[in-house]
Amino acid sequence: MQTSQYLNQMHTADKLSEEPWPEDATLYQPFEAEQILLPENASCLAVKAYLKMCNLPFGIRSCANAEHMSPGGRMTKLPFIRAGAFIFAEFEPIVNFVEQKDMAIGSFLDEDAKSDMRTYVSLVENIFTMAELYISFKNERVYKEVTAPRNGIVFPWPLSMMQNYSKRNNALRLLKVYQWNDLDIDDVIEKVSKCCETLEYKLRESPDTPFFYGEMPCELDAIAFGHLFSILTTRLPNMALAQTVQKFKHLVSFCRFIDEKYFQTRCLQD
Repeated sequence: MQTSQYLNQMHTADKLSEEPWPEDATLYQPFEAEQILLPENASCLAVKAYLKMCNLPFGIRSCANAEHMSPGGRMTKLPFIRAGAFIFAEFEPIVNFVEQKDMAIGSFLDEDAKSDMRTYVSLVENIFTMAELYISFKNERVYKEVTAPRNGIVFPWPLSMMQNYSKRNNALRLLKVYQWNDLDIDDVIEKVSKCCETLEYKLRESPDTPFFYGEMPCELDAIAFGHLFSILTTRLPNMALAQTVQKFKHLVSFCRFIDEKYFQTRCLQD
């Protein structure tokens, strides 16, 4: 049985590496203006940044039921990408898919640097996603004024209430799994602040280069930008996360640089 599964995985890997990047690759996400939530926006933006850094063409399709169309995932289930016959969801599986095709950024790193970089990627994804889920679903004012209205807007009543109940339960369950459920806001801010300190220290190791590992981007640049930029630019009744990130000027400058280079939204002013 295990031998059969291994052979199937090897066959899939071979197919991934053989096929060229499809010109009609499409990234699926919720509607940005009225529906998408902070954790989902951060994940979607991280993937968009990564694909842009790889110089890979892709379209964006916004749809109300993107989360339910997704094949699943460890955290937000979003975004998911359809590339030819393949569908992958969330940042890491999409990065792995691109790496199978030898089109990934970060190939300039040696094995030790890659291992180091992936530790940072895991730290960023876990800390920021949990903090985003916490502020979106545990903070009552944010939940009532932003999360519930945005999540339920695409569904008629009473389906909207059922969707909000289910979505919040799933978020709280995930927070419990990662042992964030019993934290207070000060604990959350402390974790975010320590993560920002770690990132800023890493960024300052190469003060004359724009990216975390020198003159060229890697996946850490994409995922850090996705979360930091989303936190900085998302307006919430409680801006504790944004106020924490704003204290780290090198990270804010990094976000401004990535935005200007790949997106040109100019949402962050000097």
